[in-house]
Amino acid sequence: MIGGFVRDLLLKRNSPDIDVVTLGSGIELAKRVARQIGPKTPVSIFKNFGTAMLKYQNLEVEFVGARKESYQHDSRKPTVEDGTLEDDQKRRDFTINALAICLNHDQFGELIDPFGGIDDLKNKIIRTPLEPGITFSDDPLRMMRAIRFSTQLNFTIEEETLKSIAANKDRIRIVSNERIIEELNKIILADKPSKGFKLLEKTGLLKLIFPELDQMKGREEVNGIGHKDNFYHTLEVLDRIVPNTDNLWLRWSALLHDIAKPRTKKFVPGIGWTFHAHNFVGTKMIPGIFRRMKLPMNEKMKYIQKMVSLHMRPIVLSEEEVTDSAIRRLLFEAGDDIDDLMTLCEADITSKNEAKVKRYLKNFQLVRQKLKDLEERDHIRNFQPPVSGEEIMEVFNLPPSREVGDIKNAIKEAILEGEIHNDHDEAFAFMLKVAEKMGLKPAEE
Repeated sequence: MIGGFVRDLLLKRNSPDIDVVTLGSGIELAKRVARQIGPKTPVSIFKNFGTAMLKYQNLEVEFVGARKESYQHDSRKPTVEDGTLEDDQKRRDFTINALAICLNHDQFGELIDPFGGIDDLKNKIIRTPLEPGITFSDDPLRMMRAIRFSTQLNFTIEEETLKSIAANKDRIRIVSNERIIEELNKIILADKPSKGFKLLEKTGLLKLIFPELDQMKGREEVNGIGHKDNFYHTLEVLDRIVPNTDNLWLRWSALLHDIAKPRTKKFVPGIGWTFHAHNFVGTKMIPGIFRRMKLPMNEKMKYIQKMVSLHMRPIVLSEEEVTDSAIRRLLFEAGDDIDDLMTLCEADITSKNEAKVKRYLKNFQLVRQKLKDLEERDHIRNFQPPVSGEEIMEVFNLPPSREVGDIKNAIKEAILEGEIHNDHDEAFAFMLKVAEKMGLKPAEE
């Protein structure tokens, strides 16, 4: 056994995948193991990679022949040939992932640790088995993996290894965005993702893979008036949301909620720094970021756009006298995502002034209660006006037209403003009044 399963076994972490390396053919060994388990044990064979995988109980066991690798400068896909166990351990990315446990009968359970991986595990260090410049130049994705493991395990990247990431950062350009995003998502899902993003920034990788986030760094001062560093504020919001959600896309929303602040930043004499409409500009930036980074261009992106667009609204409500109509509108626009929006906005309350934070959070509880009360009473979440466009057309004998849309919109506004209840009879009576003002009469008249 070699790699991540051994590392996690020693760290007492669950790991559902076992990698088995053997001298000779991994595929043949997998077939023989499958026959031992039982005649109906399926084996998945990947001839191009020289690997085979079988499932046993809740584990996925992958078999591969020991190999050595050599790389071309413009590709992270190696030329592979048969090798020794020592060759195979040398090609591993980090010492803690090069640990192996012997499965042979006469040496069963013996730990094979040629690079001091056990000491690095004890000392919580990420270090490469070979000279780090070779490791990272060969496969630049390993730079992202170093930062990801450091974040997930709360380990420190050894000094020379960290320097080498910075020195080789430009090599990341040969890695596909799909592989980069895979690592980035794992950083975002860690217990303290800010650690990973600070390392990405420190090594210069952030500027290359996520320039919009990198541009949020720094503070400006005019006439002694400064603004907060929006990069570090964003990371604080991301860390604050972690205990309350495992939802990757809500965590992405925390990362992107202020993404347009550098583009909307302006100093206004007498007022100070403003970031006018940064939520709307941010909403427009998201498709371009998602497209470039190969993130999903579907309802997940639209969900984040909604979060970014609305993230200022609950904060404004918590600052002001909360009106029923403002709460109804928020419920209507957020729909089923209202609870996620409130979770994001509570994480966004960051200040060194503890009294201010307590006051905001207390006001947020009032907003949450009012949302609950109004939802129970008015059923506004995801509501459609109780009088449909078809019914309006039928009553007034109208074709699809602007008048139909105007009447329907007037009913919706009346409900949101609290002038009428979300009720068909009240809405129908209101419709007749609106139509009369427009000079429309019901068809039977």
